[in-house]
Amino acid sequence: MELKNKKVLLMGLGVLGGGLSTAKWLVQQGVHLTITDLKNKKSLAVSLRSLGTIKKNIKFVLGQHRKKDFEKNDIVIVNPGVAYNNKFLKLAKKKKKIILNELGLFTLAHPDIKSLAITGTRGKTTTTAWLYYLVTQQFPQVFLAGNNPQKPLLATKVKIRDSMIVLETPSFLLENLPPGLFRPKVAIVTNIYRDHLNRYRNFEHYAKMKAEVFKNQNQNDFLILNKDNVWTDYLLKLKPHAQILFFSTKKKLPEGAFIQNGRIVLRLNGRKNDLGSAKHFSQRWGQHNLENLLAASLGALVMGVASAKIKKALTHLPNIEMRQQLIYKKILTAIYNDSAATSPEATTAAVQRFSKTKDKLILIAGGTDANLSYDLAWAKIICSAVKKENLIMLEGSATKKMLKVMPYKNVKVFKTLKECLVEVKSLADRKTIILFSPGAKSFEKFKNEFDRGQQFNKLVYEYFK
Repeated sequence: MELKNKKVLLMGLGVLGGGLSTAKWLVQQGVHLTITDLKNKKSLAVSLRSLGTIKKNIKFVLGQHRKKDFEKNDIVIVNPGVAYNNKFLKLAKKKKKIILNELGLFTLAHPDIKSLAITGTRGKTTTTAWLYYLVTQQFPQVFLAGNNPQKPLLATKVKIRDSMIVLETPSFLLENLPPGLFRPKVAIVTNIYRDHLNRYRNFEHYAKMKAEVFKNQNQNDFLILNKDNVWTDYLLKLKPHAQILFFSTKKKLPEGAFIQNGRIVLRLNGRKNDLGSAKHFSQRWGQHNLENLLAASLGALVMGVASAKIKKALTHLPNIEMRQQLIYKKILTAIYNDSAATSPEATTAAVQRFSKTKDKLILIAGGTDANLSYDLAWAKIICSAVKKENLIMLEGSATKKMLKVMPYKNVKVFKTLKECLVEVKSLADRKTIILFSPGAKSFEKFKNEFDRGQQFNKLVYEYFK
């Protein structure tokens, strides 16, 4: 698609950086750009300043969306913050406008690049980072991009034809992709759990959006699925065209990645590869990360990375920012930032990692509700690992739902993250593990989970330095 001289409407400049990067990229393509945003000029002041001199090439409609802008422009570019069922998007679709998002634009700009795309509810960031690390052991020209507003996809400088990119593709990046546009060489679905139901009609709609990652694949591509996840059968009913491989921590598989006799095993084309002890890996990274490792290792193997290089690289896997990340350690105290835990299942995984340290574990949880379920079974897991006096809750709409199912009564709730850290500091007078794992979204008090995690880090350094 030729973009030059096209009339383009960017829906959402925003304040997090993604819209800003998209706007700059579009101006470079020579489009006639209009930006519309429900936020006013004052709210967008930082982003507007960051546009610099290219502002003179852009028309702005701020504080509102207008029907005529969606009717007269050729292409509508959607910022991730825009709801899938937005009435103005529906109007644009009715008028048969081309609708794209950041991933769609990137794919148009780099049609020859080999994409390795990872989606799922939990574990996609870790799987993405580890797959990228493993692939780089054999291929030098590999790029990494995905769900981080601080590193927008369109800011990724790809200059080499036929290179490779490892992409984290959350569901919002898979929305509004024109038919046939995005076709990853390898697609991985880590798992599907209840999430983002404030954005989608129901659970099935959410799962179907995840399936967009493999919709355009053919028999020369690979689809890697979680054999242990209940929604995998649903994905298979959608009849993927790619070669399908599975990973499992519970079942021995004829091909794929699995655990056998306590060993991490890859088997492809009848060849078995032993990557080492599953117990030793779990002790270092947590049991939940076994699934992420299996998915990433299998993805690297099908891309041609030698199993010996994969095995060697496992001793140097990178720590993932704000995913149970150890950010502070002294003799008596270890502090983990798990701000990216935006679902109850994510916090369960984090708590279970430290479940043998109930007398030492302090948990900070709570946040914004996204129509997720916090049931008694979830609460019992939390309370079995954390004593009442060590459970610190950050005020929020999801926190109210958590407290309703908690076996503990009169749990301590604080209005700010700072107040939470002050309380934690008063408790941390012995050998202590402090875990910040909210189990909820962040939008009532923070820009996103990254902003939340950064603020947590600053407070930790202030109170524990």
